[in-house]
Amino acid sequence: MFNATTSVLEDLVVNGTGSQRGDATYAFRVLMSFEFVFILHVMKEIMGITDKLCQALQQKNQDIVNAMCLVSSTKSLIQKLRDFGWDSLLENVNSFCNSRGVPIPDMSATYSDIIRTRLKKDSVTVEHHYRVDIFTAAIDYQLKELNSRFSEQSTELLMLSVALDPKDAFKSFNACDICSLAKKFYSSDFSDQEMIHMEYELQHYEFDVPKDPKFHNLSTLGELCQKLVEVGKSNVYPLIDRLIRLVLTLPVSTATTERAFSAMKIIKTSLRNKVECFLEFFY
Repeated sequence: MFNATTSVLEDLVVNGTGSQRGDATYAFRVLMSFEFVFILHVMKEIMGITDKLCQALQQKNQDIVNAMCLVSSTKSLIQKLRDFGWDSLLENVNSFCNSRGVPIPDMSATYSDIIRTRLKKDSVTVEHHYRVDIFTAAIDYQLKELNSRFSEQSTELLMLSVALDPKDAFKSFNACDICSLAKKFYSSDFSDQEMIHMEYELQHYEFDVPKDPKFHNLSTLGELCQKLVEVGKSNVYPLIDRLIRLVLTLPVSTATTERAFSAMKIIKTSLRNKVECFLEFFY
């Protein structure tokens, strides 16, 4: 793709109209700069790591447990890239530049630009600029977004909520997790006496609802909530019904299921905007 793009631009520089030649010349200079190539490689690494999580969260029928496992592995891999990925990234960038005739700067030289000079900032090396100002900054931004959208609290909420999931004949049902969900996240919505009653209510619920043909083929909490009302079991299991409604409607802190599952779209947009800012700033 890179070679094809530069070939088209070179052709426009030679054979294009006046305005085309000007635009093509500028674009060609940008593409053939070390800065541009470096940023592309940083994007490739970060988005390559986050893509699996992104795909999982975009599935119509989301597997929350596996998605949360991917959240954990994504955070770990991003951190690993930050701690140990610099040398291999720089090697790949240099190899790419050498094979395509892109000039490689002296990493030990002093880095300077108009903004840094005008702000009278302390001088830094070229390596510091690429490693700290771009590589580390981009990764830290990504980690911040991941930790913000998938905090420990929101992750635990989602994991415990799985115990209520009716999908696959209630295979994820877990009375202990449901009780923990109510106690940890909705303690103000249930009295101590109701918490005790919920444990016994769950025992009856487990022997009743999952075996009832009317509740087969349900795939979401919303469908379960509707079905409980339709067949009158919301009155039989009022505490469980209340908990399901709370999970569906009330946010916990600032983390809700809906926000968590839209997070990768937000992260990808933020990362794209961040890269665009890099390009506008440096060129």
